[in-house]
Amino acid sequence: MPRPPEPATLAQLEAVVGEGAWLDSPHDIAPFTRDFRGLYQGATPLVLLPRDVDQVARILAICNRDELAVVPHGGNTSYCGGATPDESGSQIVLSMRRLNRIRHLDPANYSMIVEAGCTLAEAQAAAASQARLFPLSLGSEGTAQVGGNLSTNAGGTAVLRYGMMRDLVLGLEVVMADGRVLSALKSLRKDNTGYDVKSLFIGAEGTLGIITAASLKLFPQPADTATALAGIDSPQQALDLLAQLRTASGDQLTTFELLPRLAVELTVKHIPGVANPLDQGTAWYLLIELCSPNPRAELGALLADELQDAAVRSTIKDASLATSLAQSQAMWKLRESVPEAQRRHGASLKHDVSVPVSCIPQLIEQGSELVRRLVPEGQVVSYGHMGDGNLHFNVSQNPGSDKGAFLARGAQLESAMFDLVDRLGGSISAEHGIGRLKTAQFAERADPVELAIMRLLKCALDPKGILNPGKVLA
Repeated sequence: MPRPPEPATLAQLEAVVGEGAWLDSPHDIAPFTRDFRGLYQGATPLVLLPRDVDQVARILAICNRDELAVVPHGGNTSYCGGATPDESGSQIVLSMRRLNRIRHLDPANYSMIVEAGCTLAEAQAAAASQARLFPLSLGSEGTAQVGGNLSTNAGGTAVLRYGMMRDLVLGLEVVMADGRVLSALKSLRKDNTGYDVKSLFIGAEGTLGIITAASLKLFPQPADTATALAGIDSPQQALDLLAQLRTASGDQLTTFELLPRLAVELTVKHIPGVANPLDQGTAWYLLIELCSPNPRAELGALLADELQDAAVRSTIKDASLATSLAQSQAMWKLRESVPEAQRRHGASLKHDVSVPVSCIPQLIEQGSELVRRLVPEGQVVSYGHMGDGNLHFNVSQNPGSDKGAFLARGAQLESAMFDLVDRLGGSISAEHGIGRLKTAQFAERADPVELAIMRLLKCALDPKGILNPGKVLA
């Protein structure tokens, strides 16, 4: 087992950040040693809170010299244990929360430079202050930090229109394992000078370098928005409606979220203030949103016409079009409260997977059959980003069933689900990353050549293995 760091090394690290910017009491470090889902309980002798890139560089230089492992920590919203130290007590935690400045905002260039410790909500608000949009949107945006969003290549509800976090990045500032600083914060949309080095660090979960700042793309703010909740009988009908709306509205289709009836029922039951605006008892629901920077786009009329046409052709059974901001927010609350409703309902088994959009009906049908066969104590709650092929294929424990027996079936179901995803040409991690949770499955399923390249990169950029060990690569 790795040894705890020497007291002299800890003293040097504390001196780098200064009094009041490090934590070592059990009470103070507790929030940094347990992951968001409660899957892992780690230990650390020290949490450091640097305030600038120079302090991060000095910290890593010391840790690299003494071969001391470093775990970067953001908003602690990871679903895969990617920001939690292990149980050995030999790893220090590097909290990014004090690196939270908006360094530069250039509305004419539709870009801004923000530090890694800014919350996603703070980045969104900064863009909005200059009549611009930063479009990444997550349920945890008030807590999740930009550095974590970058390190996990976050997705969210607007990927259909704007892409993943990787698609929103123009440049990065990264501290390497040995303390050198990669300064690549240019805000250019065209730059063909050599390899696209910044992309190495997006989605790497802090294993290749620690991101301290990013230059991000901005967009015009929406001036017209139309939101609706539609009821359908099957995922195939959702696929048909998706094609219809993309043809009719192009890239104005921003959100296309699929919810099973059970998810809606659980949310209405467990979350105060949530209601189902549709009267008919449909098997599936769709949250649809169109957005345009053109205030005269008349998206409400466009969406109403398309939904009416879909009803005539029996693609949908029912629909409710929001006629006010309050109604739109109520529909969004229904969608965004599903994870919390599941948590309040009981134990659950979670799978963040993606397949080609055309394969979503197969994923749901065949995955549900796996659950019926392998987890009789559970019910499928498969919901999420239908428009980009990413579903959170979750299973909720049936009331009154044995929790231990239910959870014990998780590993077998996960393996079977990942086999199914592989057959459909999908991914075992769509937007939550690998972290510690999926390292074994990733090592088993990744293309051998791709995995070998990743190991070569890790060895080249972090030869002493100090950066977030045990995450992504086993």
